[in-house]
Amino acid sequence: MEIVEIPLMTERFEKNSNEFRILNEALACRATATQLMAEERYMDAMERTVVALKTLREFPDFDNVEFRALLVTLLFDLSEIHFALKNYKQSEKELDVLFKVLENLVKQDESRFGKFHILAMELSTRILRSRKKALDMLVKQQMNAGALYEKVNAGVAAATDKLVDSLRNVGQLLASTGDLKGGLKFYAEAIKYSKKRMGRVTRKEVKMTLEMAEIMMRVKSMRPRAERLLNAILPHAVALETIELERDILALLQVIRTEQEQDSAWKVFIHNVTTMAKSRFKKEPKEPKEPKAPVNEGEQQ
Repeated sequence: MEIVEIPLMTERFEKNSNEFRILNEALACRATATQLMAEERYMDAMERTVVALKTLREFPDFDNVEFRALLVTLLFDLSEIHFALKNYKQSEKELDVLFKVLENLVKQDESRFGKFHILAMELSTRILRSRKKALDMLVKQQMNAGALYEKVNAGVAAATDKLVDSLRNVGQLLASTGDLKGGLKFYAEAIKYSKKRMGRVTRKEVKMTLEMAEIMMRVKSMRPRAERLLNAILPHAVALETIELERDILALLQVIRTEQEQDSAWKVFIHNVTTMAKSRFKKEPKEPKEPKAPVNEGEQQ
């Protein structure tokens, strides 16, 4: 994971101004998210990044260069977080918005922002390669799962654990390539076999259910179901004293609540940011052409 740093010129703002306050609040959230990413606590990092973006929506001037520079930075972060969570489709969506905002920044100041366009292109290539790799691995994992199903049905008890892991891998790979419903079906199968094998809820089932809820969150209509699922496994995580799982569950619940509040507002916000920049460059007056010198009658002849 590569953390992109775009130095901001905050000295351009009055220290007691609303703009200065908003930028610093968003930067504080981002600093925490960066530390969490370094610790590979991606759920918590996503929650802090979402809060930073929500804070940035309050900025009064969407055409401001420093505002746009920070927005690009946060979109880089969010794309990297989703990449780390193998949510390549969402990562691509954030990159698409990033390119739209960054394109106009490069037009304004290529020396300052040109190199970040190259970094965005590199991230885009990395996502595409990872998606292709996931598709290649998917075929192998599906064949492996088919063979293990036969062993489990034949009564080979030791094969159940391997089948659970294989089903989980297929579910994760399907989700990473964009087949969310297919991925959820395999996760449900993995959890069913795991519970049957253990006879109780263990850390493994809690972890898989958490991953399943994270996939559900990607579909707006399934977010209420994801929230119910997370609330259902939270007591199990507490009882098992799995602090990291409890922390991830709480972070995802907070992300769901924040996204429910800001879904429509976020779309309006991004629309305003991108269209304002386009209109700005369209309105810029072109350099007037020099008038042609009049041709006298003698020259015409």
